[in-house]
Amino acid sequence: MAEKYDEKFMKRAIELSREASIEKKTGGVFGAVIVKDGKIIGEGYNQVLATHDPTWHAEMQAIREATKKLGTPHLDGCVLYTSAECCPMCLATAYWAHIDHIYYGATIDDAFKYGNFADVDILDEIRKDAKQRKIKFTEKMRPEAVEVWKEFAEMPDRAHY
Repeated sequence: MAEKYDEKFMKRAIELSREASIEKKTGGVFGAVIVKDGKIIGEGYNQVLATHDPTWHAEMQAIREATKKLGTPHLDGCVLYTSAECCPMCLATAYWAHIDHIYYGATIDDAFKYGNFADVDILDEIRKDAKQRKIKFTEKMRPEAVEVWKEFAEMPDRAHY
């Protein structure tokens, strides 16, 4: 069961966004914490510029810390507090991680207005048919790739998550 909103956790996410953007200048105005049973079990702030890693978003770091701490890829019963509405990558990761609830501060429109963060363009691209996207998609060696899937399907002890 998800926890009720607690302002102190949102304040911490906002503090982390300030650390990333204004104090350390490691990336954009994004901070996040993962909470379970009233305690922070993971936190992060944007470090895209510091690491040259486009995936080093606040939510991604917080989720990685929390899953490592719990020893599971699933964060059932956990709440994500984030200083800004999730980008498509972080939102998808929250779904993969089974986050129960997301509280956010600034909206995607705010991030665009004040920081020129254009996640809306990514959402538009994802919604397009693959043939219409900016990044081109071409299927190659499907039969060979599917052979491994067939072997995997036959394994009684195959990984499942």
